[in-house]
Amino acid sequence: MANTPNEAMAAAEQAQSSIFRLGKERTEAMLGMQKELLETYDQASRAWLARVKSEADLWSDLATKLAGTRSFPDAMQSYQQCVSQRMKMAAEDAQRLSDECGSIMQKISRSMTNGWFSSST
Repeated sequence: MANTPNEAMAAAEQAQSSIFRLGKERTEAMLGMQKELLETYDQASRAWLARVKSEADLWSDLATKLAGTRSFPDAMQSYQQCVSQRMKMAAEDAQRLSDECGSIMQKISRSMTNGWFSSST
């Protein structure tokens, strides 16, 4: 316990300063994590928009090829190539989604251990 009112006041100010410092550190950690996540979301959004465009191009190319075919075997070959390419794209989509989710989870996990949720001062 404090012996004098001045010591009590100094102890209270020190505790208040410690609380504010902890609040500031956690706020900065949270803002840092949010910034990282927004950058990750922005990159993912750009990648998925490019992916949507590539799929639209794929189907548009198929329509063009089918319009120019003169026989059923040629049309089937064009369609099979398109479906094969689409299956490859689906596998790439799954890998990209897995990678993006993993990256986001790592950022959140790292923020929890670097001060946002940690209880140390």
